[in-house]
Amino acid sequence: MDRSSEIREFLRTRRARITPEQAGLAPHGGARRVPGLRREEVAQLAGVSVDYYIRLERGRTQGVSEAVLDAVARALQLDDTERAHLFDLTQHTTTRTRRRRPLAPQRVHPVLYRTLDSLNVPAVIQGRRTDVLATNKLASALYTDFEARPRRERNFARFVFLDEAARSLYTDWEQVAGDCLASLRLYAGRHADDPQLTELIGELSLHSNTFRRMWADHNVIAHTRGTKRLHHPLVGDLTLDYVALAVEGDPDQTLVIYTPEPASSSAEALGIPASWTGTATTGPRASEQTHKPAG
Repeated sequence: MDRSSEIREFLRTRRARITPEQAGLAPHGGARRVPGLRREEVAQLAGVSVDYYIRLERGRTQGVSEAVLDAVARALQLDDTERAHLFDLTQHTTTRTRRRRPLAPQRVHPVLYRTLDSLNVPAVIQGRRTDVLATNKLASALYTDFEARPRRERNFARFVFLDEAARSLYTDWEQVAGDCLASLRLYAGRHADDPQLTELIGELSLHSNTFRRMWADHNVIAHTRGTKRLHHPLVGDLTLDYVALAVEGDPDQTLVIYTPEPASSSAEALGIPASWTGTATTGPRASEQTHKPAG
């Protein structure tokens, strides 16, 4: 990924969404050629020269200070996740050594496998690039059996954008797709030189018009909690709240747990696939026994 292009498009899309009035500037008379703020207006709000801001937006970030980045983030009204993404992008443009080799494979600790199997609600361990590293039986019954797929296809973004089953499964598919992509974009800010990421983005861009459209928006999001609405072909409508918990020792792994409201219709419906799969642990999985890593 071209870091200079990423910085340019991220800053351009951020200033395009803010009007002068929202930024506290007096409106200018006449028609505006671009939506949102002009470059000189961002420079004014950030307290830097117009030339300096233009160089920054072009990706020329050598020597840029944290104070300037903070000022630009405030001018563009970035949230905490967007601010961190801006810092990630600019940090990597000033790093001389660029990683061009695959990252070390991710391993799921045996304790996490046992944790998954002990839960009576759907749960997933997600890794880099939205890779699905492990699921419990109930998650497989509700979504798809990722562990039955070829290893390179065990990826949530591939499922959402390329599998027609996902479109009928998620009631709010467009929202789910946007959030998934924004999470992937956030990862890309930290690991732009991950060759498997480049391969994934290329594949999704080639086969999904929606992905290409959303990718151009440069939105980023950090998933911590939320709600998913599903329409399962066998059990009907489900509303599940989720929480994403960081896995100690691997910042690119999260344990995602989905739960229904107690005594709700979703809780009752969730009992149907739970009865199919059972929740008792029957012994260590083959994947736990072999400790097979995920790339």
